Amino acid sequence: MGSSDGCVSDAGYGQGACAVKFRCLCRVLLLVIGVSGSGPLYSREAPGVVPAVRTPHPGSTERRAILDAVRVKVNELHGLEVIFVVKELTVSDGWAWVHTLPRSKRGDSIYEDVYALLHRGQGRWRVVEIPCTEPDNPGCLESPGYFRNLVARFPGLPSRILPGERTD
Repeated sequence: MGSSDGCVSDAGYGQGACAVKFRCLCRVLLLVIGVSGSGPLYSREAPGVVPAVRTPHPGSTERRAILDAVRVKVNELHGLEVIFVVKELTVSDGWAWVHTLPRSKRGDSIYEDVYALLHRGQGRWRVVEIPCTEPDNPGCLESPGYFRNLVARFPGLPSRILPGERTD
């Protein structure tokens, strides 16, 4: 038997039961589309799965976007137009770590290595940290605990993208 609100009230279910079923259905739909409030709205990974660490292929859109973000930052900081030789580039879960060897566009000048931590937000990559590389300077890249402190400062940063020999 039907009712004016489109709820079927057969098999002993009354209007109240129909409303409860509707609310339950809404909650299930919200969970299915990811609006549960307990996690990100969108994730490429299944719940409980640790996102893989990967290196974007040379020439890929993602690699180009990451390196362009670093290139812009180097230009802002040093006024240099550079290209990069990539020593290391690891990406996971919206974070990237790069180690590059910058060169002048003509290739006649070689500059100090550039390391950078990037985060992807609002559809683009942004440099969030370029560590200092001075030897024996506390808080710089080579200092003990640098990567541990970096992970502590950036919640959500997957430590697995950072150089393995330095994660302590």
